Amino acid sequence: MERRRDSKNRLLNNGETERPDGRYLYTYKDITGKPRYAYSWKLVDTDIPPAGKKDGESLRSIEKRIQRDIDNEIISYGDGMTVIDLVKKYVALKRGVRNTTRAGYQTVINILEKEKFGHKRIDKIKISDAKEFLIMLQEQKGRSYSSIHNIRGVLRPAFQMAYEDMLIRKNPFEFQLHTVVVNDSVKRDALTRKQERQFLKFISEDEHYSQYYEVFYILFNTGMRISEFCGLTIKDIDFKEQTLNISKQLQYVGKVGGYIEETKTTAGKRIIPIADDVVEAFRKLIAKRNKCNIERMIEGYSGFLVVDKNGRPYYAYQWEKIFQRAVNKHNSIFKQELPNITPHIARHTFITNKIKSGMNPVHVSYYVGHADLSVTIGNYTHIHLEDVQEEMKRVENIG
Repeated sequence: MERRRDSKNRLLNNGETERPDGRYLYTYKDITGKPRYAYSWKLVDTDIPPAGKKDGESLRSIEKRIQRDIDNEIISYGDGMTVIDLVKKYVALKRGVRNTTRAGYQTVINILEKEKFGHKRIDKIKISDAKEFLIMLQEQKGRSYSSIHNIRGVLRPAFQMAYEDMLIRKNPFEFQLHTVVVNDSVKRDALTRKQERQFLKFISEDEHYSQYYEVFYILFNTGMRISEFCGLTIKDIDFKEQTLNISKQLQYVGKVGGYIEETKTTAGKRIIPIADDVVEAFRKLIAKRNKCNIERMIEGYSGFLVVDKNGRPYYAYQWEKIFQRAVNKHNSIFKQELPNITPHIARHTFITNKIKSGMNPVHVSYYVGHADLSVTIGNYTHIHLEDVQEEMKRVENIG
């Protein structure tokens, strides 16, 4: 039987067809058995496309790439999936994630929706494309290193899923982030003893912020996560035994609202002793607690330590703003400026102070709810010049 030929009298291979408009078509089945189609205005690389038509890849070159995909058991064209499609699929398959994590996923999806990169087909994304996208986010969009780190933290496993599903040849996000974008993260440092005293003194004497003094004092002297403090209820304080039962977090996410969540780690669920001055701070905090007719209950819990006049508990984002405004007010009054201070800086400061005072790091790790001792020592202890000077004097005096 005579083989088919095109309009230029060239033999056509199996699956090749020349359409009436002169465009070439290649019909095949991918590794799943699904019919697929590829088009080109050129049969071979040396062909010249018709006037006004795009000079793209020739059909025979496309066929070679398709055959290579089939040989390597890869679904051609990434199954037509875009980056956004891929991330949405990845997120939809995640189970048992926290609401805050779910909100983070949605933020990444929202970013991709606005960028051309998000609408590209996944099989067209090269390593250089991935790098250029992250660089663009920092240099043109002004996104911070931590924000880009979170975005890549979703894209990399999503593309890994695509690789394992045989949709792409290689994960384009398998590279070290610090080699591509500048780490402009502001290091969270503990306050010096002088700074801590200065800040708490200002809070206690300020006409407005003095109403929050006990909260500031408790955070600097217990090292609690702010979400753990928000989740405390009056029942969690044992004044007789002078202990604090930390067993949950109070969180807030826009579309969800307030909700109760387990502690960050299993080690986060703990009972800790509290000193006399901290006990007194809790007593004063409860004594001046807003009295309201109806107190909000969240997932069966009520009696939160700080509530507004409508009985609604304060959340972490509110304390973040209170800290920020307090620091801003201090710095607008005094010439000697304090650094950025957040509830988490209070936690850093507490841990650092305890380690420097000689407390066993294992006990400190338990007290603050760390699952790994290396986190306590490596990430949460900060030594300043004055600490080294004091230690030098102490050693010299012993000698």
